[in-house]
Amino acid sequence: MDNRRWIHRKTTYASRSEEVTSIEWKAVTMSEEEEDLIFRMYKLVGDRWSLIAGRIPGRTPEVIERYWLMKHGFSFANL
Repeated sequence: MDNRRWIHRKTTYASRSEEVTSIEWKAVTMSEEEEDLIFRMYKLVGDRWSLIAGRIPGRTPEVIERYWLMKHGFSFANL
């Protein structure tokens, strides 16, 4: 695993937990097409949420990431 990527993830998760707790998250609904595109893009580019959100009109990187984490959890995001 690339160490730079691990360090980035480690610091990113720490800063996110200070901003929003999971209790404050509202459920995010996506169409089947959006779900499919997010999954395929994640396999290609990883957790580059802004890049994925750029392919889905009206979705922000934060919403895409929240959806992913609520659906797949943190364990899948570390693959």
